[in-house]
Amino acid sequence: MPFINSKISVKLTEEQEKKIKNRLGKAIALIPGKTESWLMVGFEDDYKLYFKGEACEKIVFVEVSIFGSASKTALNSLTVEICDIYNEELGVPKDKIYVKYSETPNWGWNGSNF
Repeated sequence: MPFINSKISVKLTEEQEKKIKNRLGKAIALIPGKTESWLMVGFEDDYKLYFKGEACEKIVFVEVSIFGSASKTALNSLTVEICDIYNEELGVPKDKIYVKYSETPNWGWNGSNF
């Protein structure tokens, strides 16, 4: 089960949120074995983010958590797509989009672990 959580310095419209969610749903398939059918997506918009001590007008921090692991090639491909999504949908410059990956061998759900 992957989880993609985004901290976004701008306020999202409902339409933008839906478009980004749908595109992330397709993008997760860049990691072999991951699909939208198990993807959880969260948004924290209008989020205050500071970088180098300065408030940023347009910046995004995306956290991607996955059960298991993925190749660097797959993660690189997903980073390219995530940057394209936020750049195209919100106009955030790609050099202001940061992506963090967490891989875990343990993931709990429904009272037990996978």
